[in-house]
Amino acid sequence: MDFGLVLQTDPPASDVVELMRRAERNGFTHGWTFDSAVLWQEPFVIHSRILDHTERLTVGTMVTNPGTRTWEVTASTFATLNSMYGNRTVCGIGRGDSAMRVAGRPPNTLARLGEAITAIRDLAEGREATVDGTALRLPWVEDGRLPVWMAAYGPKALAMAGELADGFILQLADVYLTEWMVKAVRAAAAAAGRDPAAVTVCVAAPAYVTADDSPDALAHAREQCRWFGGMVGNHVADLVGRYGEHSALVPDELTAYIKQRHGYDYAHHGRSGNPDTAFVPDDIVDRFCLIGPPQAHVAKLKALRDLGVDHFAVYDMHDAKESTIDAYGEQVIPAMS
Repeated sequence: MDFGLVLQTDPPASDVVELMRRAERNGFTHGWTFDSAVLWQEPFVIHSRILDHTERLTVGTMVTNPGTRTWEVTASTFATLNSMYGNRTVCGIGRGDSAMRVAGRPPNTLARLGEAITAIRDLAEGREATVDGTALRLPWVEDGRLPVWMAAYGPKALAMAGELADGFILQLADVYLTEWMVKAVRAAAAAAGRDPAAVTVCVAAPAYVTADDSPDALAHAREQCRWFGGMVGNHVADLVGRYGEHSALVPDELTAYIKQRHGYDYAHHGRSGNPDTAFVPDDIVDRFCLIGPPQAHVAKLKALRDLGVDHFAVYDMHDAKESTIDAYGEQVIPAMS
């Protein structure tokens, strides 16, 4: 199992770079950032700095979307970074939640997302692609390589990830839901004539390492990570709106907890202490996140690995960023090798 670090691009950008350098020293293979132009600083500018100040780290978006940038611009940006630093990028992409809604636009349709996945990858790897009816090619690309990993929750999105994407990003670490969704992605890949094992499975979730499993330590960790249930709840609310509260297509284990959800202010998006996530119960924090002493993280990660998870991306948005990176480097990552 590989490990990645996920950060928001809050200023100063130098702090983001230093945390990514720390992650590389601790055995992380990937560095990921949010991509929401209004809420945070421009990620690709900071990606260039991260790549310049690390030796092996692969850098990517978690996640970009096909609506806030034209596809040829996204492809050209990734391809430029790859040309400069040797194919060390991954394009994580989804429909767009915060980036689109903060700008007053709805998330992209799945149809548009599917077209973008193919076009961005083709352009970044030097092939011709059609964008808005025009055939385009980046003539300067040589030996480009851009894996595209798709974020998904719902049945149609899971099927698309299996059919089109190089990787599948699941933004929660619940063991039951991971098994259910990985099976859906792999079934779709097989039905499309692809090798299901060729689709990289990435689970992304907050991790908070405590000194022990005392009630006080776990309670503090939960409060630091409760925001995540609210972030996931935005996507779950869309699914409930589309499929209803109890649908055979979407497990109740994913949807039931948002019954007490009342709106969401993106000004607090992805941050501990988010006042709009008080509805998230402790059991959802425990299921969706990794909290507790290092051995608890290792046990859950081994369970996820047994389900086919290839990559775990640590959302490091809380009051213990450095210590979490170090604990993973010293005790968790070595135990998973």
